[in-house]
Amino acid sequence: MNDTNPLIGQPVDRIDGLMKVTGSANYASDFPEARLAHAVLVTSTVSSGTITSIDTRRAQAMPGVLLVMTWQNAMRLPNHGQPPLAPPAGRRLTLLQDNVVRYSNEPVAVVVADTLERAIDAAQHVHPTYAATPSTLDFARAKAQAHTPPTQPGRPADSSRGDPEAGLREGAVRIDAIYTTPVQFHNPMEPHATLARWDGPELTLYDATQGVTGASNAVAAVFGVPAANVRVISPFIGGGFGCKGSSWSHVSLCAMAAKQTGRPVRLALARPQMFGPVGSRPHTEQHLSIAARKDGTLTGLRHDTLSHTSTFEDWTELSGLVTRMMYAVPNLSTSHRVVPLNVGTPTFTRAPGETTGSFALESAMDELAWRLKIDPVALRLKNYAETEPQENRPWSSKALRECYAAGAERFGWAKRVNAPRAMREGNTLIGWGMASATYPANRSEASALARILPDGTAMVASGTQDIGTGTYTVMTQVAADALGFPPERISFALGDSTLPRAPVSGGSQSAASVSPAVQAAARAARDKLI
Repeated sequence: MNDTNPLIGQPVDRIDGLMKVTGSANYASDFPEARLAHAVLVTSTVSSGTITSIDTRRAQAMPGVLLVMTWQNAMRLPNHGQPPLAPPAGRRLTLLQDNVVRYSNEPVAVVVADTLERAIDAAQHVHPTYAATPSTLDFARAKAQAHTPPTQPGRPADSSRGDPEAGLREGAVRIDAIYTTPVQFHNPMEPHATLARWDGPELTLYDATQGVTGASNAVAAVFGVPAANVRVISPFIGGGFGCKGSSWSHVSLCAMAAKQTGRPVRLALARPQMFGPVGSRPHTEQHLSIAARKDGTLTGLRHDTLSHTSTFEDWTELSGLVTRMMYAVPNLSTSHRVVPLNVGTPTFTRAPGETTGSFALESAMDELAWRLKIDPVALRLKNYAETEPQENRPWSSKALRECYAAGAERFGWAKRVNAPRAMREGNTLIGWGMASATYPANRSEASALARILPDGTAMVASGTQDIGTGTYTVMTQVAADALGFPPERISFALGDSTLPRAPVSGGSQSAASVSPAVQAAARAARDKLI
């Protein structure tokens, strides 16, 4: 092992850098296939109702068109096409198994042709007729229909400690405010894209996914086949941010089109189709009540979150998770309720829950500091949580106090004037603020393999993904240190569901989860050779 001069943590050229800048890195829609056909989605123009008829005659008669797949001729799937899996792998899908429309931009047909241009042209001539029904799109009006979402293991919808109402009454100063955050769509540079090829009973998918194993399991469940029959390949991803953590409808629709045409089929979403069918961060309305003594000691806190979901699947933005553990509040409660709307189901988006919840909590803390005439940093230090307050367990590590001190020193916080609009540079008003933030150190089970080859090189592999964060490079560094090899003599493979299983690349967990597996496999190979 390279203990004297470790590569881990050192700046090195990215392993995939040359491939990306020269255009030789293949993304999901780049792979060549003989007799490749091209699919285009047709999506709904109403947000609620049924399709009473769908005119496909002109589209089917156009040159090069191989298939116009609708609910009338799509292959029938087990369980109505709904995989019995929990998110992120399993979602409620639209796979043309019925004529129901649940949201605007929902897939209602797939057009397949021998060229992309012909498929796009033909898709313009597919004309559904709808019987629209009243839809629920106004969040404010729909709040009356809010309900408690299913409990997640280790992340219940509600929490409580102490006597929150008594704590709120005890405080001499109280903040009671509502904070809202808007819907946010991911829209990475690379849209969702899939290429599907059947070889008898076996399906190969080149898919833009943050989880090759999850995608394999999800599509296998859709078709009712063993997961070993579905191979998912994803060597490069042009951004995901959470939306590519689940296997959405277009993936299985592409596989269905390939099955029905008997040809490999590629389906890439058009940019407007990124709004709705593949998730978003939901709208939230967060009601915070905080009470404190005059010296700034928090006595009670309540954080109630409403977020929207679809009418056919519950998705919860757990905005209260940060509130449960950020400050040493003896009396606290959090709750989460979801509001069904006729929109596509929300999903993971860049620190789901932490992003929206931190905004609301820290805004309320700032307002409380102003009311108390206490410096915002001092208020947070006054209520510093030395242990995890919900279960009173020790932190594995925590350096937030040091962060406050270092940030204040480097920023010149002592020069801050507390009064609003009091700081200027010439004619420019200057505002100085601060906030606390946290994100969990997630880890999941992962596995890897390592082989030392006769030519003195090593092959190391794990079924993880590189979503642009440098996984190829990081794992090469880990393997090089474990083997004592220079990095140029190591080939690291990922992005294939046939490789040893690894978790979805989400929750900032890939490096922490896969590195120990790579290290253990590489050390075992080295020890075996010795």
